[in-house]
Amino acid sequence: MKIAIILGSTRPGRFGAQVADWVMAQAAGRDDAEYELVDLADYGLVLLDEPTVPGAAKRQYDNPNTRRWSAKIDEFDGYVFVTPEYNHGVPAALKNAFDVLYPEWVHKGAALVSYGADGGVRAVEHWRTILANAQMHVVRGQVSFSTMLEVEQREDGDVFAPAERRTKELGNVLRQLTRLTDATASLRS
Repeated sequence: MKIAIILGSTRPGRFGAQVADWVMAQAAGRDDAEYELVDLADYGLVLLDEPTVPGAAKRQYDNPNTRRWSAKIDEFDGYVFVTPEYNHGVPAALKNAFDVLYPEWVHKGAALVSYGADGGVRAVEHWRTILANAQMHVVRGQVSFSTMLEVEQREDGDVFAPAERRTKELGNVLRQLTRLTDATASLRS
């Protein structure tokens, strides 16, 4: 079973890279799946740049960046979306990356790790409805980091400092994700 940890912010100096690296470090010690960090910024996706609606494109995309993104996403059985909350909602870059594909997501498991001033919980609730539309199966658990409480402010920049309980919380979410992803495998075949 292969699980992608998708870093969903493309902003320069993004805080999400620290969160995604922490998630990957926690996942690396597990033996229930093969985990890979996928950085959305590496794909250069342009906003709604495909002339064909993704559900009708049958994985035949015009844009080479979309084709690369499609091939990468197709490699995985499930996903951990590491999402910021921007203005009480989901980040545009990650929403666009989700929207340019469709069949690649169907009947796969998903988990949500969020961050923001209030933990990114509003973005998570938006993601739950968005992912359901693509027939994805989202675990109940989530990990939500407060950028007000789980950051050490240093002279050389802010450093992610998750609360001690977060390791166990993430472990529970990953356990839910691998079980759900395994259970939905027959729907993908």
